[in-house]
Amino acid sequence: MYTRPLARLIEHLQRLPGIGPKTAQRLAFHLLRRPKSEALQLAQALVEATEQIGVCSRCFNLSAEDPCDICRQSGRQGEMICVVAEPRDLVAIERTREFKGHYHVLGGLINPMEGIGPEQLRIKELLQRVGTDTVKEVILAINPSTEGEMTTMYLSKYVKVLGPRVTRIAFGLPVGGDLEYADEMTLARALEGRREI
Repeated sequence: MYTRPLARLIEHLQRLPGIGPKTAQRLAFHLLRRPKSEALQLAQALVEATEQIGVCSRCFNLSAEDPCDICRQSGRQGEMICVVAEPRDLVAIERTREFKGHYHVLGGLINPMEGIGPEQLRIKELLQRVGTDTVKEVILAINPSTEGEMTTMYLSKYVKVLGPRVTRIAFGLPVGGDLEYADEMTLARALEGRREI
């Protein structure tokens, strides 16, 4: 139905999360209506991002530098680690300006249906970090989904053995809600209302 280059563009856009066939078509037509320079800038930004962005060797957040900006901040409280599933969750919590500790990004959640077990996540690295004498509290800021609950229970079991206090943020979110869509006030109150697991 479409000329080959357009069909290919629609096909690639459709692979993005949350983009169905109709949205992919709208995006493709929108991009083609814009000046060629804008399309080239978008392509260049995508190439630069994929070439320059990696993960921080300490917290595993996305970063163009290693360690990342957050890990390099001197005012951070080293005795607290906030564990999140994805970098976008870290960004949501940072927007609140309430948390002054360090982070640890797991890189997903335990999900046996998709073949994701604890071995595929950065749990071993978390346990190594928590094993230091300076970590006094581990805050689990993980979505209250089925996979999130499974991951939270798994982490709390192994982290508690190492000695620090294990807490979980309180949720003012509906079950199945995502951290990245929560407003700053809801997340700030959830951090303040965390509880022991």
